[in-house]
Amino acid sequence: PFALFDEWFAAAQSAEPNDPNAMALATATPDAAPSVRMVLLKGHGPQQIAGGGFTFFTNAGSRKGGHIRANMQAALLFHWKSLRRQIRIEGPLTEVTPEAADAYFHSRPFKSQVGSAASDQSRPLPDRQTYLDRVQAIWAAHEAQGKVPRPPHWTGFTLSPRRIEFWIDRDNRLHDRREFIRAAPDAPWADTLLYP
Repeated sequence: PFALFDEWFAAAQSAEPNDPNAMALATATPDAAPSVRMVLLKGHGPQQIAGGGFTFFTNAGSRKGGHIRANMQAALLFHWKSLRRQIRIEGPLTEVTPEAADAYFHSRPFKSQVGSAASDQSRPLPDRQTYLDRVQAIWAAHEAQGKVPRPPHWTGFTLSPRRIEFWIDRDNRLHDRREFIRAAPDAPWADTLLYP
């Protein structure tokens, strides 16, 4: 399934006008209440984790970060409307190393580092100026260095897939669905077609 993902992702990168790496990330609270939001895929393949994986970065102090810490499982959905394709991926999450989080954080533009460091993501904000003042203070403190220290709560997670489904839209709802399932990262994949 990773080779097929690479093929579809390459097609999306050449066809999608905005953020072909955008994906819906679904998490759940400890009492199984679901939540979903869009994030960006920042790495994929066998180099991410043994058995292959899909990596994204986030503020672990955010609402989604709290869900992830409480329940280290998630689902991802890529939907490329212009290609009439989607990919669903499910599996457990593993936190990236601090070194990997540092490397990615500092690969981002300085402005993005400042914005991330200034944000108490998902927490109440009394007014927008409070956030803008914090942005300005962090900018001033670190502009000479050209980088901001990575906040300790800012990290990444890699999803190790146990289920991957490839879906192609067809006329009259005669869609193509192909599902790959494995029990563990080193287990072989079972490859099955599904009714639409």
